Amino acid sequence: MAWRIHDNVIRGEIDNRERGIVRGRLWLAGQAEPVRLELKGNAAPDLAGCLLTFENPGEKLPLRADSRLAPLQRGSIGDLTASRKVRVMEMPVAEAYDRKKKGLPVPEHMANSLYLEWFSEFNGRVVIESADYKVTISPPAWRLSPAEEDERRRQAAQGFDGFMRKLSDALEAQKYRPPEDKDWDEFDYEKFMRECDARTDKYAELMDKYMDHPDRDRLIAKEMGWTWLEEALDGKEPEEGEAGGSHAPEERETGGPGGKVRPTDPEDGRFGEIDDEPPLEPNPATEGVDWVRKEDGFISHPLALRVLEGSVALWHKFEELALDKAEDDDLAELLSEYQTTGAKLAGALDGLAYGRELSEGPFIVACLKRALSHLHAAQAALEKTAPRNLLPAETVAATRTEFFALREEILRLMEEFRGQA
Repeated sequence: MAWRIHDNVIRGEIDNRERGIVRGRLWLAGQAEPVRLELKGNAAPDLAGCLLTFENPGEKLPLRADSRLAPLQRGSIGDLTASRKVRVMEMPVAEAYDRKKKGLPVPEHMANSLYLEWFSEFNGRVVIESADYKVTISPPAWRLSPAEEDERRRQAAQGFDGFMRKLSDALEAQKYRPPEDKDWDEFDYEKFMRECDARTDKYAELMDKYMDHPDRDRLIAKEMGWTWLEEALDGKEPEEGEAGGSHAPEERETGGPGGKVRPTDPEDGRFGEIDDEPPLEPNPATEGVDWVRKEDGFISHPLALRVLEGSVALWHKFEELALDKAEDDDLAELLSEYQTTGAKLAGALDGLAYGRELSEGPFIVACLKRALSHLHAAQAALEKTAPRNLLPAETVAATRTEFFALREEILRLMEEFRGQA
């Protein structure tokens, strides 16, 4: 994933007064020395030939202690501009979110945003983007000629293409297809999920790059290889035999609360289609074992709900101790991994409410393995906080006990569903 460091920046400078070279310095929160930039290429016309200085007037967050942002950023330019057009909300994010949930409009306006993108030999794609920075631009020492602007665009596109090739190579390395006549086991599902992770990483980078581009969907579809979407955008119907046509590949069934989901080849970009069937209802005979109904009416597996409630309780404890704003990597890791454990358990187990016959044992085991790895990460983070007395001893002891109990229950479920393979 790209390094997005705008919240870490205190101030910075970008100097393109020498043709073909961009130099710079970035002062980051928690870093004694500035990060230096030595990049090949030129900035966009509004910054080409200029010295740009900028300052972050908002909250500055330190980089994680284990982050590996190189102190010398060598590489090539991407897009470097102070006039990227973005939509800016005219209210805090939390208030805007509440208005959206109520179906109310969110006031916003278009604004210029600072957008600094480069491709580091060590860190890959790095981005600073903000419409809130205080920006100063010197008069240009020179201006781009039309030929130089064409070359600048080519270099920026070439840098992004090279970055995407690395993601595509990572995706290719994870591709896995067991024999068609083979029933999938938990290891097949694990490999399939790793491929999905790599595909998601590639898609997320494309969305990050092209979110506000007027031709976003077409650009993403082309890079992802989703020809059906390109054709749909062109107003064409898929050819016979192509994905989405009348001879799509054979599909496999899994269960879900909205009907039968039939996943297709993930390379197609469409992971499933929902049949026109009424929503499934939870099995009343398994209430309390495979599902419970939460206060908001939603269905959840008891273990997933237990972890959700436990992570919320821990967050409230952080607030009570004024640790919710503490800039501590271990505390952040503890809460994040605890919350992720709950999300993974929900993905693995919530579908059981609608009948175990709709779920495949090996798939559930593979998902439970993922939940267990996040729980182990939460346990490791908890043990790092203990010697530093960041949390009361009784909170550490209770959380440790709960983590061990959760671990045993996940392992028990894994053995149970292995028996259903």
